[in-house]
Amino acid sequence: MSIFIIAEAGVNHNGSMENALQMVDAAAEAGADAIKFQTFSAERVVTRRAEKAAYQVNTTKTGPQLEMLKRYELDEKMHLRLIERCRERGIRFLSTPFDLKSIELLSGLGLDILKIPSGEITNLPYLRKVGGLGKKVLLSTGMSEMGEVRAAIEALALSGTPKGRITALHCTTEYPTPMEDANLRAMATMREALDVRVGYSDHTPGIEAALAAAALGAEVIEKHFTLDKTMEGPDHRASLEPGELKAMVLGIRKVEKALGDGVKRPARSEAANITALRKSIVAARAIRKGETLSEEAITAKRPGSGLSPMLWDRVVGAVAMRDFAPDELIEAEV
Repeated sequence: MSIFIIAEAGVNHNGSMENALQMVDAAAEAGADAIKFQTFSAERVVTRRAEKAAYQVNTTKTGPQLEMLKRYELDEKMHLRLIERCRERGIRFLSTPFDLKSIELLSGLGLDILKIPSGEITNLPYLRKVGGLGKKVLLSTGMSEMGEVRAAIEALALSGTPKGRITALHCTTEYPTPMEDANLRAMATMREALDVRVGYSDHTPGIEAALAAAALGAEVIEKHFTLDKTMEGPDHRASLEPGELKAMVLGIRKVEKALGDGVKRPARSEAANITALRKSIVAARAIRKGETLSEEAITAKRPGSGLSPMLWDRVVGAVAMRDFAPDELIEAEV
């Protein structure tokens, strides 16, 4: 099964429908399977006193979190327009709901996959709401310990979404994430401990961590992107630009090809080299008919079209049925 690649637009549209539509086009041109936005009402998500996260302070103008988020809200009409554009461009529309009414909105719009952001993994009413819909779920696990991830999965399952429909995305909620904090091996830990599919939501700079995640078995890879890293907003600096997004998608597809099926056998491309590069048992010197072959009388040299040196012990001690010139292949009937 091909890795499901999500181009995370998030709020990098900056509240502009023109930007959002351009991002759909860019994600489609990059070859991503889906583009994902964020669905919320700022007043249902944060209090008026909520402080910005440290990275948000560094990347946006002053002001409370509520004020910042209100600029990035997408109403239902905007969602419908984006869904239509995605349909036109042949890319799946996804969005992350951040409150209960937004879950209802996205479900009503026909989305069959819901993404739970890291900040909601300890929000039991939210988890029950999503779980009750029985849809496929992508569960981001940033800032979480294993027990919290397990509890969230159990809440989803008890509400009606079986584990088979849940993919846990390893994630580090820092923008950008220092490479030493990526901890990609946690994906395998979650897969083994929780018996769920796993993926990676990447916030590191560049594309290397995403490619490594593909090699380590991620079934879903999500990466923020932007039209321009220099734009004002909380996530632009930790995002890929369109050209980088395309390079990531191409890189992941190459990694998929390189992973293969896991069966150890000669590849089609190398089969023709077996004869040229392997060795056969040959005469180390002139050998006369009737001579008992000793180890000093034979050696192993290319090409590999004769007896394999793995049959060495069978040949040593055999009687030569004819004369052999130096370097001549020793036949089976010696």
